[in-house]
Amino acid sequence: MAAGSSYTIVEYFGGDDGYRCGYCKNENGNFSHGMWSHTMTVQDYQDLIDRGWRRSGKYVYKPIMNKTCCPQYTIRCHALHFQPSKTHKKILKKMNKFLSKGEMPSRECDGEPMESLCDEEGSRETPVDCLGEVSASVQEPLVVDQETPSPEGTSKVSKSEPLQTGGSGERPRERTEQPAPVPAPSSTRAGPKPGLGVDPNRPPCRKAKELRRERRLQKELQRQQGGCPVDHGQHLPQSRQNSQPRTLEELVTDSLPTDATHQVEVRLVRSNPPSSQFKSTFQESYQVYKRYQMAIHKDPPDKPSESQQFRRFLCDSPLQAESAPDGPDCGYGSFHQQYWLDGRIIAVGVIDILPTSVSSVYLYYDPDFSSLSLGSYTALREIAFTRQLHQKAPKLCYYYLGFYIHSCPKMRYKGQYRPSDLLCPETFVWVPIERCLPRLDHSRYSRFHEDPAAVDERALRDLGRTLVLHRRTVMPYAVYARKRKGPSDEKDVQQYAGLVGQVCAERILLYRA
Repeated sequence: MAAGSSYTIVEYFGGDDGYRCGYCKNENGNFSHGMWSHTMTVQDYQDLIDRGWRRSGKYVYKPIMNKTCCPQYTIRCHALHFQPSKTHKKILKKMNKFLSKGEMPSRECDGEPMESLCDEEGSRETPVDCLGEVSASVQEPLVVDQETPSPEGTSKVSKSEPLQTGGSGERPRERTEQPAPVPAPSSTRAGPKPGLGVDPNRPPCRKAKELRRERRLQKELQRQQGGCPVDHGQHLPQSRQNSQPRTLEELVTDSLPTDATHQVEVRLVRSNPPSSQFKSTFQESYQVYKRYQMAIHKDPPDKPSESQQFRRFLCDSPLQAESAPDGPDCGYGSFHQQYWLDGRIIAVGVIDILPTSVSSVYLYYDPDFSSLSLGSYTALREIAFTRQLHQKAPKLCYYYLGFYIHSCPKMRYKGQYRPSDLLCPETFVWVPIERCLPRLDHSRYSRFHEDPAAVDERALRDLGRTLVLHRRTVMPYAVYARKRKGPSDEKDVQQYAGLVGQVCAERILLYRA
C-alpha cells in the first residue's frame, strides 16, 4: 500500500543528548525526544499534543519530564468557561482607550506576561514560542517525496463585529486569604478584661471591596441627581442590581465609538499551504518579526534570516489543510492571525486549528506597540476566537497555551487563564491546575493523577502493529522486522511507539531507511 496524503509520516531522532535550557541556563540540563514530521494530519497532532508533544516548524518534540531540568507541562484553558481576570480587563481597557482616543500608555501594565524573554542571550535553534518556551535542536531529516496538501483557505475576524460566545462560564474562584496568626499570650501581659461581647447596635463588618463598590455607585448617583445623598444601596438602578459579568467578547469591543481614532482588524490567513493573502503580506509580516527579534531578543540585524528561521519555523508546518462538514469555515491546519492597525501589521499570532482546540505556536509584534501588552491582548483574542469557532465546530472548545513551567516564575502567568488543566506526565489525563500547583510547589516533577494505580490508557501494548514506511510501502513493524537486514532497530522503534502510544503508533507512519 503506497503512502498517501492522509497519512502522518515522521522520522524519530531519540533524545539522549542534553542541550541548553532557556529557563535556568543549564548548559546540558534540557532533555527531550524529537522527530521530524514530513506531513501530519490534524487529528494525529491533536493526539500527540494530548500526550505532551509540541511542534516548532516541522520539528515535533516532547520534553523528558523526569529528567529535564525545567519540566514543561502541557496546559489548556477551557475557552467556553473563561472569565477574564482584573488584569485581563485592564489590558483590554487599555487597548480600547488607545483605539478610541489614540492615547498610547507610557508603560506596560502590571501583570503583563513575560513572553519570549527566557532566552535573551545565546543561540536558539528554534525561536521562543509565543508564550516563552524553547524547543530542542532540530536535526535534518531525510528527504521523503510527499504530495502538497489540499487547497488554501482564508477567513477574517473583524474588530467591529463582536464575536459570539460559545456559552456562559463560571467565574474563577476568588483567592482566599489566610487568617493572621494570633500572638501567644505573655506572662507579663494582663489578661483581657471581661466585656459585654459584640455591640448589637453596631452594623456588621463588611468587606472593603463591597464598601468601595458602594461608594463608587453613590458618587455616580449623586452626580446624576445633582449631589443629593443616596441611601446605602437601597435606590440603585435595576440594571446595576441585576448586572452580570461582561463576557470576553463584550470587553474586547467595549465602548468603541464609530469615530475611533484607530481601527484594528484581525485577519486569518492560511500559512500552509500558503494562501494568496499570506504570500502578498509575507514581507511586511517578516519585517515585523525582524524588528521583534532585534528589540526583544537583541538579535543582530542579519540574524533573523527569513530562510533559516522565520520561514522554517513560523511558516513551514507539517499539518495538512483539512475541512469537515461540522468543522470551522476556515478549515483545520496552520494559520497566521495578523493584527492590522490602520492598514499596517503590528502583531502576528501563529496558531494551529485542531479538531478540539486552537493551539498557540508563537507571537511576535512591533516593539513600538509593546506598551499595549500585546502578548496578553492577543492571547485573549485567541480565546475569543476559539469560542467563535466553537459555534460551527462543537468539539472545538479548548485553547492550548503551550507549556507551563512552574520552576520558571515568569512562566507561571499561563496559569492565570482559568479554568485550566495540566496534563499528567504519566497517565496523560487532564487535571485542574488548582490540584497540581501544591504538588509542583513541593517538587519540579510531579505525577498529577491522584490514583496511584491509574495507568496510561493508550500505552503501547503490541509493538508489532506499529506502522512503518519502508521503500514507499506501509507495513506493520512485525512484517518489516522480518524483512530487515542488518542490526535490529527494535529498541528505537519501541521507544518511539511508547511515546506516541498505541493509537498513534497504528496510524502514524514511522519512516525507516
